[in-house]
Amino acid sequence: MLNLSVVLEDSAREHPDRTAVVLGDVRMPYSLIDTLANQVANLLVSRGIGKGDKVALACPNIPYFPFIYFGILKAGATVVPLNVLLQAREIAYHLRDSEAKALFCFEGTPELPLGARGHAGFREVIPAGEPHADDFFMLPTLPFGTESGIEGVPTLWKALEGHSGRFETVATAPDDTAVILYTSGTTGQPKGAELSHQNMLMNAIVSDEMFEVAGEDVFLAALPLFHSFGQTVIMNAGFRRRASLVLVPRFEPAAALSLMRDEGVTLFAGVPTMYWAMLTTIHAGGAEVPISVRTAVSGGASLPVEVLKDFEKTFSVPVLEGYGLSETSPVASFNRAGGGAKAGSIGTPVWGVEMRLVDAEWNDIEGEEPGEIAIRGHNVMKGYLNRPEATAEVMRDGWFRTGDIATRDAGGFYFVIDRAKDMIIRGGFNVYPRELEEVLMTHPAVSLAAVVGVPHESHGEEIKAFVIPRAGADLTEEALVAWGRDNMAAYKYPRLVEFRESFPMTASGKILKRELR
Repeated sequence: MLNLSVVLEDSAREHPDRTAVVLGDVRMPYSLIDTLANQVANLLVSRGIGKGDKVALACPNIPYFPFIYFGILKAGATVVPLNVLLQAREIAYHLRDSEAKALFCFEGTPELPLGARGHAGFREVIPAGEPHADDFFMLPTLPFGTESGIEGVPTLWKALEGHSGRFETVATAPDDTAVILYTSGTTGQPKGAELSHQNMLMNAIVSDEMFEVAGEDVFLAALPLFHSFGQTVIMNAGFRRRASLVLVPRFEPAAALSLMRDEGVTLFAGVPTMYWAMLTTIHAGGAEVPISVRTAVSGGASLPVEVLKDFEKTFSVPVLEGYGLSETSPVASFNRAGGGAKAGSIGTPVWGVEMRLVDAEWNDIEGEEPGEIAIRGHNVMKGYLNRPEATAEVMRDGWFRTGDIATRDAGGFYFVIDRAKDMIIRGGFNVYPRELEEVLMTHPAVSLAAVVGVPHESHGEEIKAFVIPRAGADLTEEALVAWGRDNMAAYKYPRLVEFRESFPMTASGKILKRELR
């Protein structure tokens, strides 16, 4: 038997009174999270839901998420986490595609009516009167509320009444599916990556072992827990460590920095835009630097070297950059503390994982020439749910090709150049946006940059830079084009520049380049 819920159960047994999650004034010990998870498992079993069934969870970073997540796993079922920004139509798609039999959905707010959207999507897939039609559970905004606001729909607390806080976890095999993580769907419909109990547990263990232990650790859970990065590196690794998770439902840099200081946060993990936002806030005098942070982890996208240097100088803490995808549970490579790190690199493969660079025909790329990253190891998904053809396109003999172009130096460190699909072909020359973004961010008046290709009649594509200037900067678009001409090859520099106050981003903080195009 192997069940991912062991990361909670073991900690609840060894340290029942240690604080597991923090949200405002609410502090819940490991014993309570485990008891509530047992109640959720008993609820599901009473509804005929068990081993192999899929259960969806639409919830931001609030205490509901961990105990429902682990309750689903304890019942032997598979968790299908949903992005909280999905509309009703999109929720229906995910429920139908995953064949989910139940949905736990946060009620939401007037600004984000997730409960209403979730219920509408659920009813589209499982109408009233059909089996499992009653297996929609509202997670009320009001703590312990029993009224959902939608007629006939019980809240979680009402549904849990009478269910025992004791439960014997269902025996699952290492290869049984624990979680289905849906890809962002930048091309076509989102696909569900099937991740086994072994995939997820090994990735949590490996992640935990790489980070410095600071006694009773406190992790800031600012990354969405429905996303692979936050789920594995923060929640699962944090629970295995018996750390306290300070939950952040919505990331705001000043509030996050205040929480880090007030709660004594020892580990922060975030995407590059979170680092950039915190530094911008500090430099503007909007927050103080928290001194408790000992470990800083970046992933989800390439961290600009200028941001990395600024953070290390400001916080006196090195940023450990890693790399991975939903399909790899997610961590595949990492920089190590204590000398095993290189600025601008995604590090080397983590324990038990292999990486290589390949061409379009899966041939190995030798030397330091660019190639597509391929990964093999305990972290690679079983495949895309019910999509054998899509799986076959990216997997061969256990290897998964990522779609990311990188180089590898003589020391075995990998450097991501860009996503293959983001590469710009201008007049027959290959141009990688990330390289240009790094150069642009060395300009003293540039705070953040995103480079994309736009259609052009004669060149095929032209290079356009979207730029957020530093506060009070005296810079024109024409001046930045001229500066680019002086600092980049003739076929590379952006001919088009557009200033913005902000960039469109995903719920996890990645810049949405497709919307900039």
